[in-house]
Amino acid sequence: MNFSRFVILLSLSAAACSSTPATPPPLEGARIGGPFSLTDQDGKPVTDRSFAGKYRIMYFGYTFCPDICPTTAQTIGAAMRALDKSDPDVSAKVVPVFVTVDPERDTPKVVGQFVHAFYPRFVGLTGSVAAIDKVRKAYGVSASKEKPNAEGGYLVGHSNAAYLMDPDNKPIALLPTDQGADATADEIKRWVK
Repeated sequence: MNFSRFVILLSLSAAACSSTPATPPPLEGARIGGPFSLTDQDGKPVTDRSFAGKYRIMYFGYTFCPDICPTTAQTIGAAMRALDKSDPDVSAKVVPVFVTVDPERDTPKVVGQFVHAFYPRFVGLTGSVAAIDKVRKAYGVSASKEKPNAEGGYLVGHSNAAYLMDPDNKPIALLPTDQGADATADEIKRWVK
C-alpha cells in the first residue's frame, strides 16, 4: 500500500470515529400530542392513527381568525410547496394538519375551504366542542372565546404553534412559521428522514 493511500484511509477512519452524535429533537420527550377522533373537511372520521407512518404538522387555529391563522397557514402551505419542488421525497412524508379551536363555526365545509386555499394536501379537522377540547389540551394549546360583539361575532384567543410530529405521533420541534416559509421548510428538512 502506498503512503498517500494509507493517509487517506487513516483520515477516513479518524473522521468516522470522531463524528459527533446527532442532535436530539428539541421537543424529544415533551408531553405533547395524543390520541384523537375528529372529522375531516369531507365529513369523514379521522383519528391520530389515520396518519400513522407519516410526519405531520399539527397547527391549531380557526377560520374566522382575522390575521394570525391565515398568515401561519399560508407559511405552512408555502413551505410545503417549496418542499414539493426542492425535496419531493421529504414533502411526500409530511401531512399538514389544521385543527380548529372554534368548532361551533368551523364545520367540515368551512374548514375545507380554509385549508385548501393554502395547500391542496392540507387536512382540516373539526369535531364536537368536547373532542376539540380534548385534542387541544393534549397538544398544550390554549384557546378561549372572547366576548361577542354587538352583531354576535367573536374572536378566539389561542396559542400559535405549529408542531412537527414524527410518524409515531411524538413531538419533534416547533416550526418557525414566524420566520417565513424558507425557515419552516428548512426545519422540516432537518428532521424528516
